Amino acid sequence: MNVAEKLTILADSAKYDVACTSSGSNRKNLNGIGNTVPAGCCHAFSADGRCISLLKVLYTNHCIYDCKYCVNRSSNDVQRTAFTPKELSELTIEFYRRNYIEGLFLSSGVMKNADYTMEQIIKTLEILRYEYKFHGYIHAKTIPGASSDLVYRLGILADRLSVNVELPSEASLNRLAPNKDRKAIFKPMGYIATGTKQNKQELALYKHAPKFANAGQSTQMIIGASPESDYQIVKLSEGMYNKYSLKRVFYSAYIPTLEDKMLPAIDTKPPLLREHRLYQADFMLRQYHFKADEILSEENPDFNPFVDPKCNWALNNLHFFPVDVNRASFEELLRVPGIGPTSAKRIIIARRHSKLTMLNLKKIGAVLKRARFFIITADELRGIITTPEITAKTLIDPSIYSFGVEQLSLFDNAPKSIDINPHLKSEFTVAQIASDVVEASLRKHLF
Repeated sequence: MNVAEKLTILADSAKYDVACTSSGSNRKNLNGIGNTVPAGCCHAFSADGRCISLLKVLYTNHCIYDCKYCVNRSSNDVQRTAFTPKELSELTIEFYRRNYIEGLFLSSGVMKNADYTMEQIIKTLEILRYEYKFHGYIHAKTIPGASSDLVYRLGILADRLSVNVELPSEASLNRLAPNKDRKAIFKPMGYIATGTKQNKQELALYKHAPKFANAGQSTQMIIGASPESDYQIVKLSEGMYNKYSLKRVFYSAYIPTLEDKMLPAIDTKPPLLREHRLYQADFMLRQYHFKADEILSEENPDFNPFVDPKCNWALNNLHFFPVDVNRASFEELLRVPGIGPTSAKRIIIARRHSKLTMLNLKKIGAVLKRARFFIITADELRGIITTPEITAKTLIDPSIYSFGVEQLSLFDNAPKSIDINPHLKSEFTVAQIASDVVEASLRKHLF
């Protein structure tokens, strides 16, 4: 089998791994080719139209594990192949020289055992770094169960490391990936976190010390293959961020490709909306300083399909609003739907010179179609929150209500009144108050 045929098989097998789109690294080119900057890499396009910048490929699709959800599992009848370190390094350099890529995203099935597979990946990266003098961005997947020495060697060669946590709970991992051990997954995460911390101390003492995974580490979870709630997933993400200093947790909607009684049916649609809500909640954890228990709870464990998690939190905590943008702290501004970290910083700076109005906020970049219900400005001193019901319906579909006033319609089947308690989080969800008209409108756009 030639290299082109191997590439076709192994690049297709790698499409289920989620790649980071920006490097977050700053590897200087002293005497070689390629470069890496924190802002990211230049663009290329994949066959399915996605804008990417990395050669995303497996080293091999041979695998000794029999994970039920994986297309490359040992019991699945697929064509198997593997690169040699020399083949893959040459392929990467040739792609780079043709300006097809700016970096490499390298993962692998487990061939023979974890240590053997890691050694093959390390040999590939050593050829790239030392023989070809390649200084571009490299994201490498760490094989669970590999020794700490191999993890350290890989971290010196790669800009970012990642260990896939795979599934949100140990019970699901035991059921769907019986060959994998949860401790073997989290152990290399701990190695990477410790190595990154030690490396910062070394660089503080000696600036020419080799950098260890200077773009940090990430992980990936499969969503929809197992029965865990959104609350369990967000709690796990929060714990990993706090314990292992992860840069990102990636969520991958399970795509049914294999028939198995333990998995969703083949004709089941990937839970893409749920994946989207998890990314929004993840951003709230990382950028908005929310806690997982604020976003969801055991009583209300799943995301609302009709509004984003931040709006849902605001509707369940209307006692916090309205917020005066001319007086509120940075942390209070971050809690307002439609105001992000950049907008909040601009508001803090702009209000030093004059009182801010709705027009000022629009110029600053706040999303007023959401923020307007939860703020007070110089020209809007009372706020426009009417009831949780009307606010929620307007957030869902602005064409139905405008600033708390219902538009006339010959075909509006919405109930005249809905009995809800806006102070009880467990009783108030937008799904309960959304009318049939709103649901039909949303389903038309989302599905």
